Amino acid sequence: MLKIGHEVVRPGKNAGDSPVTIPVPEELETVPGIPKVQREVDWYAREYPVETMNITERASRDWANAIRDQHVEMREIRKEHDKLNRSLIMGARLTGDLEPTAEPTGEDVSELIKAKARELGYVEVGITAYDPHYTYQSKKDWVKFPHVICLAYEQDFEPTQTIPSVDAEIVHSSTYRTEGAAALELGNYIRSLGYHAQVMGSGDSAGPYIPMHVAAGTGQLGACGYLLTPHVGSRCRLVGLTTDANVSYDSPVDYGIHAFCQVCQVCVNRCPGRALMRDKIWWRGIEKNKLYFKRCRPVMARYLGCGICMKVCPIQKYGLQNVMEHYAETGQVLGKGTHDLEGYTLEGKGYFGPGEMPVFDAGFFSMPQGDTEEWAFNQFKEKALANGGTITDEMLEDFRTEVARGLSQSRDNMGMMEEEDYI
Repeated sequence: MLKIGHEVVRPGKNAGDSPVTIPVPEELETVPGIPKVQREVDWYAREYPVETMNITERASRDWANAIRDQHVEMREIRKEHDKLNRSLIMGARLTGDLEPTAEPTGEDVSELIKAKARELGYVEVGITAYDPHYTYQSKKDWVKFPHVICLAYEQDFEPTQTIPSVDAEIVHSSTYRTEGAAALELGNYIRSLGYHAQVMGSGDSAGPYIPMHVAAGTGQLGACGYLLTPHVGSRCRLVGLTTDANVSYDSPVDYGIHAFCQVCQVCVNRCPGRALMRDKIWWRGIEKNKLYFKRCRPVMARYLGCGICMKVCPIQKYGLQNVMEHYAETGQVLGKGTHDLEGYTLEGKGYFGPGEMPVFDAGFFSMPQGDTEEWAFNQFKEKALANGGTITDEMLEDFRTEVARGLSQSRDNMGMMEEEDYI
C-alpha cells in the first residue's frame, strides 16, 4: 500500500449523491492545478495571443471536413448538429446584453448557482476569475463580465466506449447541444438572482476553457490534452458563463493527475497517429504533454472523429476514485494492458488490441497547413520552384483566386456555417 499524501473530497457525481473521497498517493503529488510560470504566460498572451484553429488552421479544417463528409452518415450527423446547434449559438450570443430580472440581495450566490447547475445535469461546476490570457484574438472584446462559471456535462458512457464510431459521434454532438440548452437555462437563473450572465456557447467559445476549469478545481489537464474530471475523466463537454454575480472563487486542486499521466501513458501508447508526446514540455508558460496536431487531424478526419485517447483513458472508464484507490493498493494502473480498456477498431483496418497499432502510408499525414491564404502562397511557391523558378500566368491566376477566396471567408463560426463551400 502506497503512502497517501492527501485526500480530495468532491461532491458526488449526480445532484444528491454522497461526496466521494479520492486518495492521492504521496508519489503522485505535484501542485494544485498545473505547474506554470506566470511571467511566461503573460508574455505569450501579449506577444502571441491565442486564436481559434478554425481561423489559424482553416485550410486543414476545410480539408478534413471534405474527407469526413465522404462518409454519408458522418455528413448527416454534422449537418443535423449544425442545424440544431444554430439556435443555441444565436441564443447564447444575445445573453451578454440581457438585463437581470430581479434585484440582487447582496448575498453570496455561489452555492445557489452550483446547486442549480447540478440540478440541470452538470457533473462538475467551479467558479473562478475569467482569464483574458486565454481569449481568442478574434474575440478580445466579446467577454463582458469578470467571473466565469466553469461547467462540465457528462457524455453518455456506452456509446463513448465504441469510439471511433457513428454512435460515439452522435452522442458527442448531442451532449454539446444538451449542455448548451442547460447553460441558457442557468443564465436565466442567474439573471433571476439579480445579476448578468453571458453564455459562451458550445462551438462558439471566447477561448479554450480548460485553463479556467483547472483554476476552478474541476479537474486537471491530462496527457491526452483533455480536462480530466474526477467522475468521468475526459468523457464530458465543457462550457462557461461569465457573470458579475456576487460569488466566491474555487481553488485549483492536485488530484494527482499531472503525475499519474506520466505513469499511465495508455493514451500516448494507443494513439493511432502517435500524436501525443510521452514527456512533458513547457509550452506558453505551462508544463504539459503537447499534442502534435499534424498527426492528430488526419486520423480524426478519416476515422469518425477518432477520440481514441478519450476511450482508452482509465479515468474516463472507471472514475478517478477507483483508479487512485487501485494505484494506491497495487502501484498499477487500473485496466492497463487489457482489451477492455485499450482495444479499438478502425473502420477498414480492423481491431487493435493492447500492443497492436495501425500502420499508415507515407502520404497519410499530408494535409494543408495554416489559413487559406497561407496555404495558397505555399502551393504557389512550390509550383514555381517545381517549374525552375518560372512563374506562369496560370500560377498567378490560381494564387489570386485562392487568396481572394480566403479573404472572403468568414472568421465567425456562424458565418462559416453559412458559406457555400462549407460542406
